[in-house]
Amino acid sequence: MENYHCPSCGSTHTIKNGSTHNAKSKRLCKSCGRQFVINPEKKFISIETKLFIDKLLLERISLRGIVRVTGVSLAWLQNYVNNKFASISRQIKVSAKNKGRLVIECDEMWSFYITRKKYAFVRYIWLAIDRDTREIVGCYIGDRTRNSAHQLWDSIPAVYRQCAVAYTDFWDSYKKVIPSKRHRPVGKETGQTNHIERLNNTFRQRISRLVRKSLSFSKKLDNHIGAIWYFIHDYNAHLAMD
Repeated sequence: MENYHCPSCGSTHTIKNGSTHNAKSKRLCKSCGRQFVINPEKKFISIETKLFIDKLLLERISLRGIVRVTGVSLAWLQNYVNNKFASISRQIKVSAKNKGRLVIECDEMWSFYITRKKYAFVRYIWLAIDRDTREIVGCYIGDRTRNSAHQLWDSIPAVYRQCAVAYTDFWDSYKKVIPSKRHRPVGKETGQTNHIERLNNTFRQRISRLVRKSLSFSKKLDNHIGAIWYFIHDYNAHLAMD
């Protein structure tokens, strides 16, 4: 009788434990409880492939599209995406600024995700950018209430909160949050919020989850938020290199 060694603890105290969907025998280690497959054929994913996937996640391509391009399995890719987006920082990173004349533009953008039970939930992406450098200097993802406006304002570095003039639309929440001496509510016809509105368009062009009437919508809120923050960090990083 052949002894099968547990890949975790090395014990030979293993028993049959059914088979996989493709008829491979499974064993259960009685010592540590590990389940394993005899003679597994697990595909190794190279570092180069993972780096390529990291780039594809920044473009408007679905997960199934990435599977077709790279040849990885959908289950592996979903697990990779879950772990990657969970590790993304939810805090803004911008280059150092000296106190002085600063101008920011703020706006909120509609997005949605759908749960496994097919319930749709709306989430607004609140953004603030530096007009001169085009850096994203503030972000919050939530509802469209005054509390979310507060969260956006709190996410902006202190030097901007102390010195910057902020241009927004006429949404009432901004008026309640941004100090009146530096708040400039304006209409689109003035052109004072052109840069932030153009950024909203860039988000929809580059992040498939934000495309209207798309099949690439998020099914998990954490991944929805993680994908947006992943793009923000890459966007600011490329601005810093220019």
